Amino acid sequence: MTTPTLAVWKFTSCDGCQLTLLDCEDELLALAGRVRIAHFVEASSADEPGPYDVSLVEGSVSTPDEQRRILEIRAQSRILVTIGACASHGGIQALRNFADITEFASVVYASPQYISTLDTATPIAAHVPVDYELRGCPIDRRQLLETLCALLAGREPDLPNTSVCTECKRRGNTCVMVADGIPCLGPVTQAGCGALCPSYHRGCYGCFGPMERPNIGALLPILRINGMDAVAIDRVFSTVAVAAPDFAERSRDEPSQ
Repeated sequence: MTTPTLAVWKFTSCDGCQLTLLDCEDELLALAGRVRIAHFVEASSADEPGPYDVSLVEGSVSTPDEQRRILEIRAQSRILVTIGACASHGGIQALRNFADITEFASVVYASPQYISTLDTATPIAAHVPVDYELRGCPIDRRQLLETLCALLAGREPDLPNTSVCTECKRRGNTCVMVADGIPCLGPVTQAGCGALCPSYHRGCYGCFGPMERPNIGALLPILRINGMDAVAIDRVFSTVAVAAPDFAERSRDEPSQ
């Protein structure tokens, strides 16, 4: 049996999700004995040609070169997994989708005429078929290891499709909204983080993006009761998952208070 090949690719991102893989340390050493890393700039100088059994893709598509490159990677990858909010939803850089990128470039860069960029930052799935999404900013290491181990074993990864609230229940957390009036997006956000923020007495800010069929309309009155005006609600939905349709449409439709 040939050793499966793993490739890890970077697009527009901060590299935090790739670092999560490196932070697995002991588990990564065991994993390295089961796969051959064909491409992973953060960890290896290896740069083998495809095809690849599994490709992990971090980052959004924000440049013409990335538009071309993701097509090549998809064609060479048997399984393609997006890792992180940027790859799954466009990331914080997708705020450009609702503004003038030319104005942004003129403010940020001394010589914007040399910058080659797109008007939008879009998730990988907007360009090629994606087999699995690992969400978050950054991804959860337990989900990452579960996915890689499952794919090596030839089974489907066990990825949640419920809200962060279910993880709070399993951890025995007291609801920060009910008990303390802290605004929280947990009821409409995809599970997978282990309810990290509520476990530290902070409201979820939606970095895993919207769950399937989120009832955002039911959450908005509770956010208002907990002291958020229209501007604050717009802001909390306009973070790393701003381009996710459910969050993007809601954040633009909040009525004035």
